[in-house]
Amino acid sequence: MRFATAAGELTLGVHTPVVIQTPGGHARWEEAAGPEELVRVVTACDMFGYHHLTCSEHVTVPEAEKKWRGAVYWDPVATLGWAAALTSQILLVTNVVVLGYHHPVEILKSYGTLDRLSGGRVVLGVGVGTLREEFELLGSPFADRGQRADDALGAIRDGWGLAKVQHRGPHFEYDGLMVEPHSPRKALRVWVGGRSERSLRRALELGEGWTPFGLSLAEVAQMLGAQKLPSGFEVILPSGPLDPAGAPQRTADQLDALRRAGATGAHCAFVHHSVDHFLEQLEALRELAGAERRAV
Repeated sequence: MRFATAAGELTLGVHTPVVIQTPGGHARWEEAAGPEELVRVVTACDMFGYHHLTCSEHVTVPEAEKKWRGAVYWDPVATLGWAAALTSQILLVTNVVVLGYHHPVEILKSYGTLDRLSGGRVVLGVGVGTLREEFELLGSPFADRGQRADDALGAIRDGWGLAKVQHRGPHFEYDGLMVEPHSPRKALRVWVGGRSERSLRRALELGEGWTPFGLSLAEVAQMLGAQKLPSGFEVILPSGPLDPAGAPQRTADQLDALRRAGATGAHCAFVHHSVDHFLEQLEALRELAGAERRAV
């Protein structure tokens, strides 16, 4: 789905409810929700023509971090694989998978399998990670995680869509390894998450898009303005709570502000008080997008 603003068009994806629950970032109904509610949300997103849905990754969160990060993070491979079977066209985005938690061949196998099962609908959103305790639990180095992530991402790009993979880098080196099944395509769409200038440079060097978080629109615009962005480079921003059913003009203004800051797409979140209300908001935004397109 696309939304026409005065500043240009935005693709509209959905920040999937239930599968991630952060303090202040989820509604109370999500806490008791499960597969039945998710079926309704995921199939509606696909039916209404939304561009993508998301699922994030934390293997575990220390109890002391719960008040900052929350504790609910559904596994992205399992969740998106399940969603793939329920849908036919919507893209499946990891937002984000933490590169340091995985060997690159593991990602080639797991997400390559997902890409095959879904008919090539995976967008690999990746991040460096910031939770030291989680790195230590998984036996992953923390201090040089940025350099390791860059090497891992290079290895993933080298091997995506291939049955036989090889890579020689500063942190990962292997040759003659078979990965079956693997992605049915050689093209890989990578969105790099983060909130630093380095994350934007990483996205420009090794990805097709940038998905920042925790930044104001002014900060995003300033960071983008300092770089020369290649044609087709994507910038996907969180929308903040949208209320297209109750406040359509304010919703249109919020999306226009994202586009003016440099966004090409949005992870849409909504004001919602039940799964039925969430579905109403999905449909209302679809109708608003159609009205805005006709008005332009």
